[in-house]
Amino acid sequence: MNTENLRLVIADWASLQKDAQAIRYAVFVIEQKIPAELEWDAADAQCVHAVAYDGSGKPVGTGRLLPDAHIGRMAVLAEARGLGIGAQILRALMEQAKARGEPSVRLNAQQSAENFYLKEGYVRDGELFEEAGIPHVSMVYLFA
Repeated sequence: MNTENLRLVIADWASLQKDAQAIRYAVFVIEQKIPAELEWDAADAQCVHAVAYDGSGKPVGTGRLLPDAHIGRMAVLAEARGLGIGAQILRALMEQAKARGEPSVRLNAQQSAENFYLKEGYVRDGELFEEAGIPHVSMVYLFA
C-alpha cells in the first residue's frame, strides 16, 4: 500500500460516519469479534473524527476525540498496519485536543497495542482491565 499520498480528514461524525463505520466494523466487529451493539454509541455525534485515506481514496484508518479529551476507536485496516497510519491519526487527534486547550489526553489501549502508545509518549495509568472481552490499559499523555 502506498502511503505517500495518504490524506487525513478531520471532521464531525455526519461528514465521516460512512467511512469511519466501515473501518470500525471491519476491525472491531469482524476481526476482533466485538458485538456490534458495543461498537456504536451516542458519543460519536459529539466527537471529532479522523479518517485516513490511501492514495486511491480508500478509507484505511480512523479514530475519534471525545469532548472529555479521551481518544478512542482507533482502528487501521489489517492491510494498512505497520505503515505509520495509526500514528498519524493519533497525532492529528492529539493536536485537536491541544488546540482546544486540553492539558492532556487519555485513552484505553488494548494491551496488544500498549507499546504503540508508549512509543508515542503515553504512559500507563492504571492496572489491566477488560473491555468487550479484551484486556485494556488506561494511558495518558501530558502536553508540555
